[in-house]
Order: sequence, then structure tokens, then C-alpha cells
Amino acid sequence: MSDSRALTTDSPTRDPVERRIDASARLRTGPLGDLSDFTDWFADYGRRAYTHVDRVPLEDLEGWETDPDTGDLRHHTGRFFTVHGLEVDHPGAPVPQWTQPIINQPEIGILGILTAPVDGVLHCLMQAKVEPGNAEGLQLSPTVQATRSNYTRVHQGRPVPYLEHFLDIHSRPGVLADVRQSEQGSWFYRKRNRNVVVELAEPVEALDGYRWMTLGQIHELLGRRDTVNMDARTVLSCLPFTGAGVDRPDGDDFRSALLRSGDPGAASVHSAREILGWITDRRTGSDIAVRRVALGALRDWSRTDDRIRHDAGAFFDVIGVRVDAGGREVHRWSQPMIEPVGEGVIAFLVRRFEGVLHVLVHARVEPGFADVVELGPTVQCVAESHARLPGGTTPPFLDEVLRAPAERVRYDTVLSEEGGRFFHALNRYLIVETDQDVPRDHPDYRWMTLHQLSDLLRHSHYVNVQARSLIACLHSLYHGA
Repeated sequence: MSDSRALTTDSPTRDPVERRIDASARLRTGPLGDLSDFTDWFADYGRRAYTHVDRVPLEDLEGWETDPDTGDLRHHTGRFFTVHGLEVDHPGAPVPQWTQPIINQPEIGILGILTAPVDGVLHCLMQAKVEPGNAEGLQLSPTVQATRSNYTRVHQGRPVPYLEHFLDIHSRPGVLADVRQSEQGSWFYRKRNRNVVVELAEPVEALDGYRWMTLGQIHELLGRRDTVNMDARTVLSCLPFTGAGVDRPDGDDFRSALLRSGDPGAASVHSAREILGWITDRRTGSDIAVRRVALGALRDWSRTDDRIRHDAGAFFDVIGVRVDAGGREVHRWSQPMIEPVGEGVIAFLVRRFEGVLHVLVHARVEPGFADVVELGPTVQCVAESHARLPGGTTPPFLDEVLRAPAERVRYDTVLSEEGGRFFHALNRYLIVETDQDVPRDHPDYRWMTLHQLSDLLRHSHYVNVQARSLIACLHSLYHGA
């Protein structure tokens, strides 16, 4: 007896999405023009969309209160987020025990990009958006970038534009990516956001502060200092850039090796089964215990009138800010923020094996991860803080990254982390080609192709947010430097 219900198929023969993405990524000049007016458009909107940020004592944060028993910082509504303490036991780590503040924001936000064909070319609807923690004002952001508190209007602000396109999305076609991904595991406790890309049959009107752009144009902007925000980068990384629908060149140059890295049929150092087994081994064998504790009772941390900081002056501070904003759903508010101490280095080492580019990933343990280990960049550190750890050793591969000759540096741009919770969190993002020999069975590192990483990005909790940013940067090198 057969089931008469209609079945659906995802046929790769009907203009594969990978081919449409690749065609858009090739175009710096599209049907709607080029980027020659981008700086003027950005500056013009910036005169209306702005933030004025003043540091204020933590006790003076309007709408926030300090728990009299624990010292935790929380909003009076019980919504948004809480800053509390964390006690970590990690035997075998350079620091086997420590305590720290951490942000607990359990609600799931939406990071969504609308796409649509314009004269047959895939375009993305991007938003010029400013956050209080941005070091340099406006950034290019996803179509929708909203916490659940934002889009349910807990703060009584304006409705979030275009939100309707990202609700109940699986009742209609056109979902190119939809996955919950983690955020910074050293600063957030098990934070996740829904990363979504939806393709419409035709473009909708771009409201003030929004702009339809090709992927090639977004990739060009990824090469500009602190222009494309973290939320846009993580969503872009989830797009299916790799796959059988894209032509692969026969050359022996870097770009050819990069494009072959996205080919599911290309050779790889490790099989997908070996990679998954290694991740499971690392998660099973990493002995880490995390316990919530009172913020006011943390060892080696002190609270002053204007901040909570580590006694050594390292890692990060928790500060208070008062914000006046234009061009946002809410015009005035106060909040705590994390301010890192120093600029970080976030880098992939890459190497060609049999003409296929591979990325050296690190199985990272961070106390805020939901599943113990996620794959991170080869290097992810703030050298100043790392030097204060016992032994003061240099992070593995940091010298290889920073001392690389110019011809081996494929990407080098300062980008920032999420400006809604982090204040001036700038990192130098690099992609460096190397001949470094890393043992095949190294317990903490593996060489992976871009296609293997893209396969993992279809699932939650495999690739951390810093590595996802670097994957978006690698994509930007497909058709231009």
C-alpha cells in the first residue's frame, strides 16, 4: 500500500543555489550599480542613525539592578540578559581553575538576510546599523538583527522591519540556510542565534538604511576595516558557497586551490568520518566543569564604581554605558557591556595538499559552549592577556601568523565583534598561507577543506563564531583579493 501524499525533491539540476551564489560573488558591479556611492550613502545615513555613548557607574544604569545577595547585574524586567559569575575547573589547561563574569542571555535571536534575484543575479538586502559598542559607527549588517526581546517589543520600541520574512519560514520555499549557531564562548554562557537566509521570488522595497547588494560587493567591503559586522559575517558563512554546482579551475595558484577546497569531490587530508570522530573524542575527553556562582564573590576580580575588572588588569572589564540613539527601534537606554583589554589576533593558517587548500582548525574548549568543544581558528587570542597566564607562553602558531612574509598573507583586516554587548571589541583577522608541518594525529588541530567546514555549518555547535567570520573572509577571496 503506497502513501499518496506529494513528495518533494531538492534537485541539484535546477539552477543549483551554489551556482547562483557563485555568480553573485563574481560581480563587484551588478544590475543596480557598483560601490562608488557606498561611502556617501553610508555617511548620509550615519547622520540620522547614530549612537552617543557615555560611560556611567554600574550603580547608575537605568533599569538595571544589582542583586543584593549575589552581586549579579540584571534588568528589572528579568528580560534581556544577566551578568553573573562562573567558576571553571579545566584540569590540564594552562590555567586549571578560574572564575570570571559572563553574560547569560538565554533567548534565541534572529540574524537573517533576505536575498532575491535582480535581473537574474542574486542580491542580498543589507542594513546600515549602529550598535553602542561599535568602535567606528555604522556597520553593514543583516536584514534583520534582533533579539527575541527586540522583536517581541519588550522595550515598547518600533517593529523590526522585514521580520515577517523570517517567521514560520518552513511553510514556504526559498530557505537557503537556517541553523542555530553559538556566539563567543568566553563571554556568553551558551548563547545561540538563529542564522537564516531566505530567498524571495522578487526583491522587496529597500527602506531607508537598507540596500540591495551582490555578494561580490559585500565581499569587497569585507576587505575594508570594521565595515561588515559580526552578525553579517556569521550568516554569510552559512550560505552554501561550496558544492558540485560551481566550476573549479585547473590552475596551481592560490585561488584555484581555494576553489577546489569547496569541491566535495576533491581530496582531503582527513575524511568526514575521521573529523567527526576526532570532534567526538575531544568533547568526550575534555574534562571541564562549569558552575554558576555569585558575581560579587569572584576570586581575582574586583568591582569599583565604574567597572568590574580582573585584578591583573587582563582579559576584559564589565562597564556601564548610557546610550542615546537615532535610527533605531529604541532611542535611549542603559546597559552593562564587556570591554576587552587589548586587540586580539584571529587567524587561519592554510596550506595546499595535492592542489587543494586546507584550513588548520583548533578544537577549542570555552566555558560558555553548549557542547564543550567547537572548531575555532588556528590562532584566537589577545597576546597581552595570554602573556599574563602562568608560564607566559606564546599561543601555538602565533609567531607563524605574525611573522609571515607579505606574499603569504592572503587576508588581513581589523574587524569587530558584536557591538550590542561588547564595547570596541576589535580583532585583527588574518588568513596566512604556510608550509607548517602539523602531525596528522595532533590531538588539538586538524587540516580541513572548506567543503568539510561548510558541511559542519549546516549543524549547530560545530564551528565557533570567530572561525565562521574567517570562513566568510575566505569566501571573499574566491573572485578577488
